[in-house]
Amino acid sequence: MTNNYKILITDPVDDACVEIIKQEGFTVDKKTGLSEEQIIDIIGGYHVLIVRSGTQVTQKVIDSAENLKIIGRAGTGVDNIDIDAATRRGIIVMNTPGGNTVSTAEHTISMLMALARNIPQASAALREAKWDRKTYRGVELFGKTIGIVGLGKVGKEVAARLRGFEMKILGFDPLVSDDAIEKLNIEPVTIEELLRRSDYITLHTPLTDNTRNLLNAKTLQECKRGVRIVNCARGGIIDEQALLDALNSGQVAGAAIDVFEQEPPPEDYQLVRHNKVVATPHLGASTVEAQEKVAIQIAHQVADALKERSLVGAVNASAAQFSIREDHKPYLQLAERMGKIVGQLVEGKLKSVTFATSGNGLHSSFEILKSAMLRGVLSPRLDYPVNDVNAPYFARELGIGLSDRKDDATGNYSQLITVEYETDKEKRKIMGTVFGANAIRIVQMDEYRVEIEPSGYMLFYWNIDRPGMLASVGSVLAEANINIAGLSLGRKGAGSEALTIIDLDNEVPTTVVKQIAKIDGVINPKLVKVD
Repeated sequence: MTNNYKILITDPVDDACVEIIKQEGFTVDKKTGLSEEQIIDIIGGYHVLIVRSGTQVTQKVIDSAENLKIIGRAGTGVDNIDIDAATRRGIIVMNTPGGNTVSTAEHTISMLMALARNIPQASAALREAKWDRKTYRGVELFGKTIGIVGLGKVGKEVAARLRGFEMKILGFDPLVSDDAIEKLNIEPVTIEELLRRSDYITLHTPLTDNTRNLLNAKTLQECKRGVRIVNCARGGIIDEQALLDALNSGQVAGAAIDVFEQEPPPEDYQLVRHNKVVATPHLGASTVEAQEKVAIQIAHQVADALKERSLVGAVNASAAQFSIREDHKPYLQLAERMGKIVGQLVEGKLKSVTFATSGNGLHSSFEILKSAMLRGVLSPRLDYPVNDVNAPYFARELGIGLSDRKDDATGNYSQLITVEYETDKEKRKIMGTVFGANAIRIVQMDEYRVEIEPSGYMLFYWNIDRPGMLASVGSVLAEANINIAGLSLGRKGAGSEALTIIDLDNEVPTTVVKQIAKIDGVINPKLVKVD
């Protein structure tokens, strides 16, 4: 195996990364502070690019990287990498899951303590020779109730540390079963109950369509008056203007914020300057230990991948995908997109998922297809990367029962994928196949026969089957300047309930979905993004 690979590092990564790469026999250049244009000028000569959060790996950079095989992120978040562009080019994007977990959890606890005791404000006052004990009187954590939103790796570590303060811990995570939450000595609750009961709220979710502005003007008013909020997860989970208004009204007694919608925030940003806010510049993972861990981890991952020893931390590929039969690759895409639909349609706590293939032709790729489906279900809702290797493990860890079935070909389709799922509120089924060489289609939802390509943005809604229903929905979409790319209607019979699925050219704002929900006869419209 040749070692003639060149590796470029464009962000300040611990020197341990460089040393390990050199020991593995590779050539490495560390050039930080480069502009996009400077990276584009030199990237063509490299096989691996290693970054942190500073370098923006755009489509322009990727298109110029004719020899690039791997983009490595020394950290967890990959928001600064155009993963779609990399995937289209066959470039593996990998990160270092878990390397920052302890540091982020400890920073959360630090922010919580600083918030409770007004430590930054009191320290700043004392530096100005102001001895003011009354103004900066704090509150205890002992005996208080804290709500943890998101029980992934960081949320669990935060909970473990909070037990030492003898706090009452509530937990909400739509993917983690109540049994799994209780095993953590956390009381499982709904998000509404968590908001209502918590003296403190700490956020540990990824930023997705489901979590964006999770705390907004409405939900902040549903919180206990005087609540204190900590966010060391992602900017955008909190509506920052709504938080500022709630701080000014006294609805929120204080906030500790490490992440912002715009980073860095404007110089005169009122939220940062507010006297009830503790703010830090995205320091959750900024410890000596964490940066050394992720540097060592990404170096080993890159070396292992280049020398074909193993593939760890890939967020857009796994070793298993490379071995799938060529004619099964459209089914791999279909399985993942079906999983994404399930993950976004699901209501309530996900209890079980059943994956089935029909037709002997697909059985040889069964495990790869099942993992792709699970990746689709879990990826949008977890705060750590999910790939084909770890998807089944994470599902079991979350308390989701997994079962599978291999059927003989029956009915109208020689090869078919079926996903069935059950929550504490519903049971549903989705079926799909591939027409011709690569035309992926959803062909059934529950008992409704449909035929539609799962792509882009899709609007699902149930409705009473009567004249004018589609026209009413179409009118709302047209007024919002949203174009319909395709649609499929499934029904039980005239006048009964029907299912309508619409492919759209662009995203539907939440306000438009709510407007559709108000149409008489329309039931539970949901927007799903599948690619």
